[in-house]
Amino acid sequence: MYLIAFMVLIGAVIGGLTNSLAIKMLFRPYKEIRIKSWRVPFTPGLIPKRHDELAIQLGKMVVDYLITAEGLGKKLKSSVFSEGMISWLRVEAQKVLTSNKSAAQLIEENMRINQPKKVMLEKTESFVQKGLSQFLEENRERTLSDLLPETLQQTVDSKLPDITQYILDRGQAYLESPEGKEKVSVMIDRFLIQKGTLGNMISMFLGNERLVDKVQPELLKFLRDQGTYQLLLTLLENELVKWKGKQLKDFENYINQEEVVSFVVHTVHKHVPFFEWIDQPMEEWSGAYSDFVMNNLIPRGVELALTVLSSHLEELLKKFHLEDIVTEQVKTFSVERLEELVLSISKKEFKMITYLGALLGGVIGFIQSLIVLLIG
Repeated sequence: MYLIAFMVLIGAVIGGLTNSLAIKMLFRPYKEIRIKSWRVPFTPGLIPKRHDELAIQLGKMVVDYLITAEGLGKKLKSSVFSEGMISWLRVEAQKVLTSNKSAAQLIEENMRINQPKKVMLEKTESFVQKGLSQFLEENRERTLSDLLPETLQQTVDSKLPDITQYILDRGQAYLESPEGKEKVSVMIDRFLIQKGTLGNMISMFLGNERLVDKVQPELLKFLRDQGTYQLLLTLLENELVKWKGKQLKDFENYINQEEVVSFVVHTVHKHVPFFEWIDQPMEEWSGAYSDFVMNNLIPRGVELALTVLSSHLEELLKKFHLEDIVTEQVKTFSVERLEELVLSISKKEFKMITYLGALLGGVIGFIQSLIVLLIG
């Protein structure tokens, strides 16, 4: 009886210690042990020895089985996730819209940008300057006909008859006015003076006023004549064709880029409301847009963002090099940290393995004791 108990106890101790030692040898010793040039067997432990291989395999496992484009896509498309995002954004947006701070202050605090209004105007100026310079550089050899939109050219062409008639009408109105009549009188007088004696004779016999009275109706008659209309229309059409055929470089000397840029920036600053609002408290002007932001902008924005993100997940994951990130992170883990991590997860299971080794050792010891008794 004592023999059986003794052998069971010895078997249990050996089985338990063996399994416990095997578990310990997964991690320890942490480093290789050498006696002179001879390496002590089983040093370092299994995991320290295969640390780099473990890191690579974990990286592959995460990318291939844990964090996949398909799995993330399902999560992003789920109504629970999208509704959670919308709710969170609404709460954050409400804080901003009802803030007594200005947009400039919020930008300075959260984005670390000093004087955001000034920065935005400078960026606008730089953008316009760059765009204008690039446009002139790329289109210097092109004609106005190539540059102007076809619809605009058709509109101008269709308006030429109206413009012609407008010019003639304004000319007639001016000639019929006292000022116009006086101007014609002065011109006649100047003309006669230039003609010397002949002019004096004409002036003496006819009188200046009588000559004006005769010339003015004839000029009006000339302006009302259909031939004059057709002549002026043809001249304008010919001039327009010439202008369309000119290259952009022909106008460069007349284009002051600094003035154009300044005008555009000033117009943007004056007519874009944000430049006025940026220095005002958010709560003063955001109320009119609160409903739109909460019920339209945020839900549609989240839907669009998730749709775009889902359709490019595989490409994004590749660009993130997630496998390399996991591999590098695991490689930087110390063996002590890995041991702590594994034991924190599987401590109970390792204890059960130890207990199972003791149980099996005890059973083997019991069987051995029975064999010894039978043989003896």
